[in-house]
Amino acid sequence: MIIAIGSKNKAKIKAVENTFRELNMEVSVLSLESPSGVSPQPFSDEETMKGAANRAEFCLHQMEEADIAIGLEGGVTETPFGLFLCNWGALAESGKETLFAGGARIKLPGDIAERLRAGEELGPVMDAYSKMQGIRHKEGAIGVFTHGLVDRAAMFSHITKLLIGQYEKLKGSSN
Repeated sequence: MIIAIGSKNKAKIKAVENTFRELNMEVSVLSLESPSGVSPQPFSDEETMKGAANRAEFCLHQMEEADIAIGLEGGVTETPFGLFLCNWGALAESGKETLFAGGARIKLPGDIAERLRAGEELGPVMDAYSKMQGIRHKEGAIGVFTHGLVDRAAMFSHITKLLIGQYEKLKGSSN
């Protein structure tokens, strides 16, 4: 089976590859830089979901050899309790309805939230906050704020499992 992932982000690719390996599924994973079609900093569940779907659907159309395509998107969402990280995944298959799954949420500290509300993007804000470069390709904000207990790849791996589970269930019920 050939899986396309709509990203060149190392944490996202690692999540997809590791998840399929953990599930003992033999696949080839191909990555393609895919446009999200949403703002650089998605600011709602809806916008983050749309970004994930756009990435998956773009991949599926660009890589005809792919059986399915996965898009993963990180964003933030306002709640009555503050600004939270939100993460969504989409799985696209030709001629089928796109599947969705959401992931972990964690409240962002007030100073980080204010910078995002002012129009900055989470990746560069987290690089400055953590005094490291490329945090989005490594532990991500989730890793920083959970003291390394959950990193970005693990979070996206959970979403990938939710997507694969739905896909396998639908595939099994159509036979």
